[in-house]
Amino acid sequence: MVKKVNDTADKQAANPAGLFDSALAAQVRESAQQIWLAGMGAFSKAQAEGRQVFETLVKEGTSLQKKTQTAAEERLGEVTTRMTSMAGGVSAKAGQQWDKLEGIFEERTAKALKRLGVPAAKDLEALSARVEALSARVERLAKRTTASTARKAAPLAGAARSAAKRAARKAV
Repeated sequence: MVKKVNDTADKQAANPAGLFDSALAAQVRESAQQIWLAGMGAFSKAQAEGRQVFETLVKEGTSLQKKTQTAAEERLGEVTTRMTSMAGGVSAKAGQQWDKLEGIFEERTAKALKRLGVPAAKDLEALSARVEALSARVERLAKRTTASTARKAAPLAGAARSAAKRAARKAV
């Protein structure tokens, strides 16, 4: 087509009188008609293939969305794992700090109570154990004393009966 226009331009340059004006106009009309028809064909082809292209683009978009969503979920899982481990570490450190603080509080409270003369729990436990041991010992001694008193009293009781019998005979 460009060749036809160039040929026509060459002929017009050779014929300055414009004898070929109608031939040039016919060629321009024919070129415009071909351009128009090419545009219509492209439009028709785009319209026919447009649905297929659209469906293909939708499929690719869906696939890309799934891949992106999967990648995002993986990243979210990784971040969640990291945050959980970090939270566990922070919680453990906080627990250690609370334990240290509790220990310091207990030590200072024990020192203050000791200065005031209040016995510690250990002292009370030891004292309680000693009292129990002494109570058990006293019970054993009391049982021995009761048994030995009963043994000593038994002959005396027999002697008292004999004396009572003798006194009763004398009175009769």
